[in-house]
Amino acid sequence: MFKNSKKNQFAAPKKQQRSIAGTIGLFLLLATMGTFMAFPLVYAISSSFKPPEEFFLFPPPIFPTQPTGENFTQLGMVISNMWISFERYLFNSLFISISSTVLYLMIAMLAAYPLAKHEFPGKKGANELITLALMFTAAVTAIPQYIILSYLGLVDNPLGVLLPTLANTMGVFLCVQYMETLPNAVLESGRMDGASEWKIWSSIVVPNLKPAMFTMMIFQFQGVWNTTGANVIYNEAWKTLPAAMGQVATAGIARAGVGSAASVILMIPPIAVFILSQSNVMETMAHSGIKD
Repeated sequence: MFKNSKKNQFAAPKKQQRSIAGTIGLFLLLATMGTFMAFPLVYAISSSFKPPEEFFLFPPPIFPTQPTGENFTQLGMVISNMWISFERYLFNSLFISISSTVLYLMIAMLAAYPLAKHEFPGKKGANELITLALMFTAAVTAIPQYIILSYLGLVDNPLGVLLPTLANTMGVFLCVQYMETLPNAVLESGRMDGASEWKIWSSIVVPNLKPAMFTMMIFQFQGVWNTTGANVIYNEAWKTLPAAMGQVATAGIARAGVGSAASVILMIPPIAVFILSQSNVMETMAHSGIKD
């Protein structure tokens, strides 16, 4: 009798059974949601292969009836005839996007550590200010931001695009929330072993921040990559790739196909960053949690 009770105590929990109808319903719901989410991407790619006459049909066809690569050919010709080379626009965008993402992650993780794991005068006010700053959109701060950049002499300067992207407090807020879940006992054990605060931050806190770090990297890179900087950059040599592609797309109805091709080109880097980061986010979310 004792053996049977002990065996039942350590028996594996029963798996939750789901009816066939429930499984089919869940599959149809997820398939419908996935279709709606993928439709804009599929339509943008298919539009880049449409001939010009198919852009003005009603109802508009989802897929081209006579697919062609002429839009990408014309896009290459337009880019080659620009005053500034395509490589220059690409370098400007990559420089601003990568620099902003790296600096944004460092600032957020460094600022969040004392806010989450230390006590100091004004801590509560600082956390409330960070939360309050999340309420203001870019449109609200556009004019004050331009005045400040003009006063600092950063108009028509790449730093005028780079620095404002670092002022987003979402990264600090996310890191603070995630760091608060880390057990204080782990940090105390590091201090007892003689580790400095910098060593604890770099060796204990940062490795456990990978889910938040990769999430911030995806959103930050995507947001900065799509920034044209048209309100502060007027020198053609410092314009970003989205700004140059925007000029191509708005050149007239005849370039509707070229504009679609340009939008597909602009989608490649953010999608690549998302694909490379998604597996890391899922893996660390599943394996990096610790409990006190």
